[in-house]
Amino acid sequence: MNGIFLTGVGMITKDDILEVLENYDRDNLTIATLGSHSSLHMLKGAQLEGFRTLAVCQEGRDVPYRRFGVADEIIIVKHFAEMNKPEIQEKLREMNAIIIPHGSFVAYVGLDNIEKDFRVPMMGNRRILRWESERSLERQLLSEAGIKTPSKIEKPEKIDRPVMVKFPGARGGRGYFITDSYEGFKNKFEEMKQRGWVTDEDWEIAHIEEYIVGNNFCIHYFYSPLADEVEVLGMDRRYEANIDGLVRIPARDQIEADLPPSYVVVGNFPIVVRESLLPQIFEMGDRLADAAKKLVPPGLLGAFCIQTMCTDNMEFYAFEISARSDGGTNTFMDSSPYSFLRYGDFMSMGRRIVREVRIANEQDELEKVVT
Repeated sequence: MNGIFLTGVGMITKDDILEVLENYDRDNLTIATLGSHSSLHMLKGAQLEGFRTLAVCQEGRDVPYRRFGVADEIIIVKHFAEMNKPEIQEKLREMNAIIIPHGSFVAYVGLDNIEKDFRVPMMGNRRILRWESERSLERQLLSEAGIKTPSKIEKPEKIDRPVMVKFPGARGGRGYFITDSYEGFKNKFEEMKQRGWVTDEDWEIAHIEEYIVGNNFCIHYFYSPLADEVEVLGMDRRYEANIDGLVRIPARDQIEADLPPSYVVVGNFPIVVRESLLPQIFEMGDRLADAAKKLVPPGLLGAFCIQTMCTDNMEFYAFEISARSDGGTNTFMDSSPYSFLRYGDFMSMGRRIVREVRIANEQDELEKVVT
């Protein structure tokens, strides 16, 4: 039976997950994920790699998965957080499911539940998900990797230059703002609070960092624990509402309209980088993977992303990381220029993740890629 595990009993260990895998029919694995974020290409990639697929969908949000035909089975829940319910976990284990995490999975199921209650094998390192969500841990990881980051401002009263203000968790840019003074911080924080994007509790946990002027490159990597190699699979930049709409307005009209900017991610653009910058990009990925092995073993298993700004000195500054598939991977559901160089046609991040699962299963090494 796959349903022998109780929830809420301390931190989930690797041995717990290996015990689950011992009860799996490895000839009939299912690739499963929460129906949101970057799940379309994950599920399609799983089908292309020969797996049965399953999406856990919130009521009213299952249409894309049915219309595109990427989910062989759909579980409907009233709210995404119910994916953590014991009966849903039981169903997933009965289907020999391997979960592919993404930003919505982390946000809705919750870090505490993923670490303590969610006893279903997951592709990747579940422990490192907290390191992408907590800014102090994220900066520690980037510092260990020797990757440049914007200067941190310790508290709002210390703001003395243009800064970007962010908040923990996978918020997709919601509530972020730019200011250059303590007075500006107070005004914009209150504005975001009135919009329901932040709460009073967010004041103490606001992450304030120097604003770096440059071009945005979100770089999508894949670390293969089987080959012990970092791959560059794609790049994108964010399409943000309403800032990208505001900058289309002439400067005079912007001033006259006095519209408050916001940085909510609503889409993504594929992008390529100047070829001479690629050595830096590979070096950043290698360094981050090495640092993660040291600080959060077994490290970054599978997909990860470094969100960067490139200055006119052609230097990269990292301002965020994702320790799982990032939303920008949606820009190459078939291929990116970089995945094409490595694999030819039809290699999305989702398919690359699932291919690692397939190869590991064929080699009887699933324990190397799941936690």
